Amino acid sequence: MKRILLIEDNQDMRENTAEILELADYEVFTAVNGREGVEKAQSLLPDLIICDIMMPVLDGYGVLYMLRKSVETSSIPFIFLTAKADRGDMRKGMDMGADDYLTKPFDDMELLNAIETRLNKNEIIHKSFKQNIEGLNDFISQAKNQDNGLMSLSQNRKGKKYRKKDIVYLEDTMPNGLFLIQKGKVKTYKTNEDAKEYITGLYKEGDYIGYMALLKDTSYTETATTLEDSEICFIPKDEFFELIYSSSDVSRKFINILANNLKDNEERLLNLAYNSVRQRVAEALLLLENRYKKESESVFTMTITREDLANIVGTSTESVIRTIADFKEEGLIELKGRSIVISDSGRLRAIMNGFY
Repeated sequence: MKRILLIEDNQDMRENTAEILELADYEVFTAVNGREGVEKAQSLLPDLIICDIMMPVLDGYGVLYMLRKSVETSSIPFIFLTAKADRGDMRKGMDMGADDYLTKPFDDMELLNAIETRLNKNEIIHKSFKQNIEGLNDFISQAKNQDNGLMSLSQNRKGKKYRKKDIVYLEDTMPNGLFLIQKGKVKTYKTNEDAKEYITGLYKEGDYIGYMALLKDTSYTETATTLEDSEICFIPKDEFFELIYSSSDVSRKFINILANNLKDNEERLLNLAYNSVRQRVAEALLLLENRYKKESESVFTMTITREDLANIVGTSTESVIRTIADFKEEGLIELKGRSIVISDSGRLRAIMNGFY
């Protein structure tokens, strides 16, 4: 049963609307002012919110602003109710992220149709699409079905083949589109004045790269290079923006897909500032395992140069070599040529967290 939060200060309107929704088999929660509405939205996380604009304590615009600021409530469909039909008010609400607008008085079917439409469109956001080329096309296909204004996008997305150590894009160049890794592994890195690399990201099949510069309309702040033979799909800039600007539903879903790695990168930068080399080497090995270990593998084996490992850790190659030797002696890893086999992920995690 879908849960709806109704925020309305007028008692008659609140009770009548809640009765209509309950008869339509929705679970209804109510709030009598904007502040109470924000609190209930944050605790209940309803499937949809209906909110009056003119209310005491906190008006509807304030409610929408507070909820759109929070990650937990930012994607909940939001329908405004108002006794005014002023286009300026409607435009303000839509610009702030409202999904729909109903003018009082409204009939039962007008209300229910608006709710059903928003809930159906919101399925795009919550559905888990495979992060590969089929998943992207599936997402685009469903977006088209939900929004007739979304123009047809090119389906010709055959991947380009890259050899190991080929450059996908260069730092300080302008982006022309988005990259989707169909096969292989890619690293992104920044270079300082002494030509020293720091690896900022590790990517695999199904990951998108190069999107931050595209969204900000600035040059790339890092270089992307393949770690092995790879196949990468290119999505032109105009098609990318056509997709994310087509509707608020589509843009929120696509941004969520693209932002999967941001939290990990923020945590890595924080650890780089405060953790020891031993902790950071353990973290780097676990990062590699998390990114690249296959479900069929009982133990993780990764071929990586000690220089690349040092560039992930943010230290000298010599320091990484010494730490790797220590880990081998302690039985945490095995070395097979240039390959590292992780033998004890649990103890590596304990080291990363500062317990050893």
